[in-house]
Amino acid sequence: MSKFSRRNFLKLSALASTSLFIPTFIKTVQAKEVTSALAGGYKKLVVIQLSGGNDGLNTIIPFKNDVYYKNRNGISISEKEVLKITDELGFNPSLEKFKALYDNGYLSVVNSVGYPNPNRSHFRSMDIWHSASDSNKTVNTGWIGRYLDSECQNCKNPYNAIEVNENLSLAMKGESKSGIAVEDPERFFLSTSEKFFADLIKANGKSDHDENVSYLYKTMVDATSSAEYVYKTSKIYKSKSTYPNTNFGRDLKTIAELIISDIDTSVFYVSLGGFDTHVNQTGRHERLLKEMSDGVYSFMEDLRINNRQDDALVMVFSEFGRRVKQNGSGGTDHGTANNIFLINGNLRKPGFYNEAPDLGDLENGDLKYKIDFRSVYANVLNDWLGVSSQNILGKKFEPLGII
Repeated sequence: MSKFSRRNFLKLSALASTSLFIPTFIKTVQAKEVTSALAGGYKKLVVIQLSGGNDGLNTIIPFKNDVYYKNRNGISISEKEVLKITDELGFNPSLEKFKALYDNGYLSVVNSVGYPNPNRSHFRSMDIWHSASDSNKTVNTGWIGRYLDSECQNCKNPYNAIEVNENLSLAMKGESKSGIAVEDPERFFLSTSEKFFADLIKANGKSDHDENVSYLYKTMVDATSSAEYVYKTSKIYKSKSTYPNTNFGRDLKTIAELIISDIDTSVFYVSLGGFDTHVNQTGRHERLLKEMSDGVYSFMEDLRINNRQDDALVMVFSEFGRRVKQNGSGGTDHGTANNIFLINGNLRKPGFYNEAPDLGDLENGDLKYKIDFRSVYANVLNDWLGVSSQNILGKKFEPLGII
């Protein structure tokens, strides 16, 4: 095979934009010699992103608050339906499995989480959560990517942080190290094993004067080596647990199988979309919450029966909450502060971390944030991953002490 020129590289890139000829890993693998021995050892972090802006007020219900019912007379959850936890707060009835985790001491709820000067754009607010930046700054690296940069200086392969998706989120991208996007270990392995790519790497892999072409070769080599390891590891343990028959359920099952198979991966990232409920929220929101709740419960049960429930910390977040008052379309519009869930078999402070949002003290109709989301990250980085959060977040945030 002749040397792969810049012209051919551009031609191949053009093909990739119009067909499935190039497997996804070429678009998504951003790793540059990622890790093998991060801090934390057996500890795994699983980040679940609820995309679209989950309605926190209809997730954790303030069922004794008249302001809640006055502003949501068409979409509120009645007191008799709420899965009550305290005298004032309870879960949406679709979160039955979440309540079971709560009752077992596996779940912590943090209310009123946000950041100063909130942004209501999905893309911008998600960038802020991914990068852990102030809302008036743009940062092109993510907090997990910077964790890899800091703790993975001698890492060789890009599988120490895996996003179960076809694309890699900003949160997973660092300056010199990044995670890897793997939607399905077998497909990932098969796509990197095609003869075309093996021949291409063999013929051109050592060096190239063009930086883009060299990077493409290196990406292919990294992806190929990681794909074999991830695929072989994924075959060690096959779960018999029942997960929701959805992409999200299958993604969590994949993560559980990899963790139980002792994969050398510290961080997993997975998303569940559809939470942008501007219209006809009732029913749709409940179905999404049930999918999330049932999936996480199955995941934790899978770990429990394999005596691994203390090894994984699950963090569930969304880019913002919804406005307190429902709109005229039976839905809710973009808001600000929201709740975060932390799940593990050995939390220092399970239950409700703080009080319910104050519906009598709003800011332009939105909830005021009381806890900066970076304090949650600081708790995760310091006390779960065992690193200095100040170095990774760029300044000091007081950890919550939940983990």
